[in-house]
Amino acid sequence: MTTVLLIIQLLVALGLIGVILLQRSEGGALGIGGGGGGGGMMSGRGAANILTRTTMVLAAVFIGNSILLAIVTGVTAEGNSVFETEIDNPATGIVEQEESGAPVPTDG
Repeated sequence: MTTVLLIIQLLVALGLIGVILLQRSEGGALGIGGGGGGGGMMSGRGAANILTRTTMVLAAVFIGNSILLAIVTGVTAEGNSVFETEIDNPATGIVEQEESGAPVPTDG
């Protein structure tokens, strides 16, 4: 389930990037890259409305998928936190356990 949600999140993010880059600049910052009339591949108000609506839909899907992904990955079957798992220290060859506090030697 998590893998499917991550793939959807990646595709939506790439779609958002593409749609945002296709939108026409409305003047602004340094006066570069837009504003001055004609010759654009997508000109007219209709294209701007379609791109704006697509951006809003993709943004809503992105936010909803982010919340769903946080819920799915935050709850494990055991109810344990990531910090409660065993930590392997390759420098000393000792596995540290957070519950007992005593390091346990490993075969290594």
